[in-house]
Amino acid sequence: MIRDITIGQYYPVDSPIHRLDPRVKLSATMLYLVSLFVFSGYLGYVLAIAFVAVCVKLSRVPFRYIVRGLKPVLMLLIITLLFNIFLTKQGTELASFWIFHIYDEGLITAALMGLRLVLLVIGSSLMTFTTTPNQLTDGLEKGLRGLKVIHVPVHEIAMMMSIALRFIPILVEETDKIMKAQQARGADFESGKLLQRVKALIPLLVPLIVSAFRRASDLAMAMEARCYHGGEGRTKMKPLHYKKLDYVGYLVLAGYLGLVIGSSFVPFLK
Repeated sequence: MIRDITIGQYYPVDSPIHRLDPRVKLSATMLYLVSLFVFSGYLGYVLAIAFVAVCVKLSRVPFRYIVRGLKPVLMLLIITLLFNIFLTKQGTELASFWIFHIYDEGLITAALMGLRLVLLVIGSSLMTFTTTPNQLTDGLEKGLRGLKVIHVPVHEIAMMMSIALRFIPILVEETDKIMKAQQARGADFESGKLLQRVKALIPLLVPLIVSAFRRASDLAMAMEARCYHGGEGRTKMKPLHYKKLDYVGYLVLAGYLGLVIGSSFVPFLK
């Protein structure tokens, strides 16, 4: 399960999605996630699946890496499906036992909600697979630079988000190492009752927290040694500039959003 966490990991390969400006990918990801909860017809699901499938194909990231990111949210997905199945009381009753009743509308709602969660995870993972933390920082800072007018610390916010994303795979790897070391000393994280499993995590959490603070301290000292004082007056080694491919990306995104909105409000598109 630890190795299946893909958030914050970058897959280095040359592809059209990798070459896009990070501002395009950030905008596309945010709008795509919002679009998943905008449409109401089945055509909207077809459009969302087609859009993300084309993006995955163009990114050249192996599909098994994309699917692997679904494993950590599998329990959340199952709970969501069960809640929708047993709490929806509309439509034709298909089965009943004890206090539970299953309706056809509940099954349809559960399936569609589960599909939305899967598409949400895939869309988010694809951005981190195709964008380095430095590119994310630069994209966020330049994309939100208009907020500086109202004294929002855009550079600091972008830097914190970049550091947080970069620390995720590092802490995941550190957790895996500590777990193996503890298991070699006889620790058992998988058997026993729930309370016993929680107690067994203490030998894992303590060294992990200590390691996280140590890494944070080392990073702060390294930034101070390099005379880091914030974003004012700093230059970029690779400044961001829109290219022809980026404008094509915006046009494709606009076309997708137009079709999704049309599928929800135009009768013949539902």
